[in-house]
Amino acid sequence: MFTVCALYHFTRFPDPAALQAPLLDLCRAHQITGTLLLAGEGINGTVAGPRAGIDALLAHIKGLPGCDDIVWKLSTACERPFARMKVRLKREIVTMGQPDVDPRAKVGHYVEPKDWNDLILSDDVAVIDTRNDYEIAIGTFQGAVDPQTETFREFPEWWEQNKERFHNKRIAMFCTGGIRCEKSTNWLLQQGVEEVYHLKGGILKYLEEVPQEDSTWEGECFVFDGRVSVGHGLVEGPHLLCHACRKPILPEDRDRPEYEHGVSCHLCIDETSDEDKARFRERQKQIKLAHERGERHLHADVPEDLPEEL
Repeated sequence: MFTVCALYHFTRFPDPAALQAPLLDLCRAHQITGTLLLAGEGINGTVAGPRAGIDALLAHIKGLPGCDDIVWKLSTACERPFARMKVRLKREIVTMGQPDVDPRAKVGHYVEPKDWNDLILSDDVAVIDTRNDYEIAIGTFQGAVDPQTETFREFPEWWEQNKERFHNKRIAMFCTGGIRCEKSTNWLLQQGVEEVYHLKGGILKYLEEVPQEDSTWEGECFVFDGRVSVGHGLVEGPHLLCHACRKPILPEDRDRPEYEHGVSCHLCIDETSDEDKARFRERQKQIKLAHERGERHLHADVPEDLPEEL
C-alpha cells in the first residue's frame, strides 16, 4: 500500500532552484515518486511512497521558508501511482498567466466541507467548477457551472465573457485540491466581485469527510496519478487513462471501435494525425518488448508527469 500525498503552499521562495536538488535527493532516498513543482510563489505537487518516507518529506518541506504551516492531504493506492520522481522549476505552481494574482494577499472565504452543501444550494449562489473540461466530464457538484475550459489560463477570459450571467450572485468556486481557487478567488476579488467563496481542501477533502448519503457530488473525481479517479471516501474509481490523450475513460470504452491501446480512444481519435498514431504504435511496441525482457520502459503506462493542478 502506497501513501499518496497532495500538497501546495503559496510562499515566497527567493531562490527556488536552491531547493530543487535536496528535495529530489530526499525523495529518491525514500523511494518516493511523483512530481513537485517549485516557483518563486511556492510549492505544489503530488507524490507517493512509503508512509515513513512521506513523513520525512513533509518534515523537510515544513522547514522551507514560510512553509511551517503547510497543509496536505493523504490517501492510499494499491499500486505505485507514479513511475519516477521529478522536481521541476516553473514560473507558477499552477499556471493562470495573470501576473498580478497573489493568493498571499487575499482570497475568498473558505468553506468547510460540512458547510458546502448549504452554501451551494442557496438561490443567490452561483457555483463554478474551475477545473478543465475533461475533469468535469466524469464528475462535478449538482448545479455547478462548467466553463468548458481546456486549461486554467482560459478562465479569466471565460469570466470576462460570462460575468453578466452572475450579476447580484454570490460566487462559490471549487477545484480538485484547492490550489486553483486560491488564484481564481483572488482574481475575482480584484475584478470587483464582492462575495467569493471556495471549498476548503477542494473536492478531495469533501469526498473524504462528507458521507455519500449527504453528498451533492455526482460522479467521480479525476486525480493526477495512476488511480485516475476517486469517489467518496477517496476509494479508487473505475476510470482508466487513455495513454494517447491522457484523458479518463471507462473500462467499457476499450470495447469501442475507436480504442487502440496507447494510440487512440473515442475522445482523441480525431485529434491526432496518422503520423502521430504511427509514433504511438511504435512506442507501444517498445513498451511491450521491454516488458518481455523483464525491463520497465520509460513510457510504460504509469503517469510520468503531473499536470500543473491538483
